[in-house]
Amino acid sequence: MTWTTVTTEPNALGESPFWHPQEKRLYWVDVPGKLLQRLDVASGVVERWAMPSEPGCIAPATDGGLVVALRDGIYRAPVWGGDMALLAAAPYDPATTRFNDGKCDPLGRFWASTIYEPRDARKAELYCLEGSTLRSLAGNAITGNGLAWSPDAKTLYWSDTPHHIVHAWDWDAVPNVLSHYREFLHMAPKPAGWQPGMPGYGGRPDGAAVDVQGNYYSAQFEGQRLCKFSPDGDLLNAFALPVRCPTMPCFGGDDLRTLYLTTGRHGRPAAELEAFPASGHVLSMQVDVPGLPVNFFQS
Repeated sequence: MTWTTVTTEPNALGESPFWHPQEKRLYWVDVPGKLLQRLDVASGVVERWAMPSEPGCIAPATDGGLVVALRDGIYRAPVWGGDMALLAAAPYDPATTRFNDGKCDPLGRFWASTIYEPRDARKAELYCLEGSTLRSLAGNAITGNGLAWSPDAKTLYWSDTPHHIVHAWDWDAVPNVLSHYREFLHMAPKPAGWQPGMPGYGGRPDGAAVDVQGNYYSAQFEGQRLCKFSPDGDLLNAFALPVRCPTMPCFGGDDLRTLYLTTGRHGRPAAELEAFPASGHVLSMQVDVPGLPVNFFQS
């Protein structure tokens, strides 16, 4: 597969991409850059919107605008660049924790994981916004990531990046209940003494997306690859990348056969950035099987 660099300016840490089918724009965030961004694919113009704190994830809303997870809470942005209203305050200490990976479920509820930044305890959780309340549905993690649903909306996936695990549950959508937990994937840990540039490490599971056949695409941070797994957890393909640190895929274009991928460069060694100049850019490639469309927030 051939990867194309979509952006002209790199991000520190791109995340949370989604394709807006009506606007024909790609949206994503730069977490440490405190930016929301959107690309008009036809013109190539990128618009940027500065945030007051780190945006972990975003989702489109049915009546326009976005839902945005900032460090201190979940906000509703009715129009691009306008005022934002607080939907729910963060249920944690923002000094040590922030929102990370998230998106809307097939019924239009907004979900957001957290990351416990000291990384010395399993204090990250997976929250769902129900009305004005954030309810924890899972936890015992350090960095919540990889949120996705199967095409039949009966399986929920969620990863804990530092522990190299992708979890799965049966999901009963209407009452929003998780059951029958299983370990979907367990990646090989980082070898002792491993340093960037050394062989022997395939990365750890960051953001994810699912295609119409139920295949789970997982960005392998530090692994220089995007992995495609079957619904049974079999590795179907490992796409080599022109960057070491992919962060999250999504599907876009009119036929949802363009796979977009955000990447990171924040805190990476100078030699790595020299060897991989696409680090921090949004990449794309064409795929044969279309992906699932973005779920819109139902306000």
